Amino acid sequence: MKKILFILLFAFQLMNAGVKDTIPQINPFQKYYAVTFDKEDCDACGCSASGGSMGFSSMLNNNFIGVRYVYQSYTAKEGVFNNSPWVDENFNTVQVWGRIPISKHIQITTLIPFHDNYRDLPATGKQTISGLGDLTVMGMYTVFQTPVDSIPAYAHKLQFGVGVKAPTGKYNLANNGTLNPSFQLGTGSWDYLLVTEYVLKRKQLGLNNVLSYTFKTENQKQYQFGNQLNYGSTLFYLLDLNSVKLVPQAGLAGEVYEANKQVKQEVLGTKGDILFSKFGVEAGRNNWSIGINTMLPINQNLTGGNVKANYRWSINLNYKL
Repeated sequence: MKKILFILLFAFQLMNAGVKDTIPQINPFQKYYAVTFDKEDCDACGCSASGGSMGFSSMLNNNFIGVRYVYQSYTAKEGVFNNSPWVDENFNTVQVWGRIPISKHIQITTLIPFHDNYRDLPATGKQTISGLGDLTVMGMYTVFQTPVDSIPAYAHKLQFGVGVKAPTGKYNLANNGTLNPSFQLGTGSWDYLLVTEYVLKRKQLGLNNVLSYTFKTENQKQYQFGNQLNYGSTLFYLLDLNSVKLVPQAGLAGEVYEANKQVKQEVLGTKGDILFSKFGVEAGRNNWSIGINTMLPINQNLTGGNVKANYRWSINLNYKL
């Protein structure tokens, strides 16, 4: 437990130190919305999960530092036969996250996850893996934004970004012996991301659209997780209740995974896709905000039907910078 607290405290101090020398940038749209960034470093079925499209930014505060807890529930078939047993898999993640302005048009987002995952195996009992996950850093550039001094019927914002995920989480090849090869703390590889985001807003009502693609490389164990496409659309509404602000939201999020490779050869039954519904709300008062989100699968085909996503939920506490 002391080790976990030390890691989180060190990460928090490291990120906070980077903020002290930063001049805060006022987002002209912040009065009405904050971006919902649906990128995540999650691989199929939980590996290095950061929330599975639950978002990478606060709905209320564009620049912040905070802590988020994410829970993911899966059921996996432990064997290749029709009568093979199904086991429950649980992924618990605590993240230190933040979004820091570098200039008027550039923001840096950082995510430091710590995982505690476990599953109950019929033959050997409970299996647990815990530790630091993969660190993700990404920069977003604002290509176009409706001027703050104009009063248009609709406001627009378009951003493009690039990112990198470092292999700071431990990868264990032995865990690939099951039908869920993503029961890991990390991919063991350097992965790279491309992201585009478009926000359309009319008064307090807004629609956020995100598309991202993750290029994954081969790790030192000659295993390569498949490239990943994420897409999402979230409808949100700002309720300004004087001392408290509420932002209810609802939308859809999808994930598409290419096949994994081992020694350059495709691993059968590792590709898949899933579509989620998303519901949540964030409440803010002064410099603090708290958010709760849940995701329920609408349609899925993960690892040839041998892994089923049950649900995901998260809760976060942020401090406005």
